[in-house]
Amino acid sequence: MSFVEPVNLEQRGVRLVPLALEHEQGLRTAAADGELWKLRVTSVPEPEHTRDYIVNALAQREAGQRFAFAVTDAATDTVLGSTSYHDILPAVKRLEIGWTWYAKRCQRTHVNTVSKLLLLSHAFDVLGCHVVGWRTDNFNFASQQAIERLGAKKDGVIRGHALRRDGTIRDTVMYSLRSGEWPEVRAQLLYLLERQR
Repeated sequence: MSFVEPVNLEQRGVRLVPLALEHEQGLRTAAADGELWKLRVTSVPEPEHTRDYIVNALAQREAGQRFAFAVTDAATDTVLGSTSYHDILPAVKRLEIGWTWYAKRCQRTHVNTVSKLLLLSHAFDVLGCHVVGWRTDNFNFASQQAIERLGAKKDGVIRGHALRRDGTIRDTVMYSLRSGEWPEVRAQLLYLLERQR
């Protein structure tokens, strides 16, 4: 039995389901909305590599390293994007949330807030995590702002940490949230969702 088992998470019209090959066309369509793969600081697949993206995610799931979800509209099953648990460390009850992206039409809507609420609730309340982390490119300022809006604390920057898709080397900004901070963060996320209605 692995630390993260397959599960569907749903709330406020957003459903997270385990990523599968059947989501290929939906992911391709979502990525095309805004040509998101052209952004050098994201992990969005190019349309012709969508299947490879899913196959890689499934291999990482099998290895216990990553558990990817398709983010869908609960009413229509339309794929809106993808998000994952990754760098899963069962021994210390820690994981990270990342590989997150949405169709352009879903950005700056309730979708990301609901997705994070679902993932954090599952991580802290069901899996019993002590820490949930995030990492992002030092030039992905939108991602940094979104993580900070969640209430995560900036842990620091790992310099020269990873390659970008264009071959340049990025610095990685690290964030985390501890279980003791979760109740206040949950209250803030619920407050934001009520304001967005």
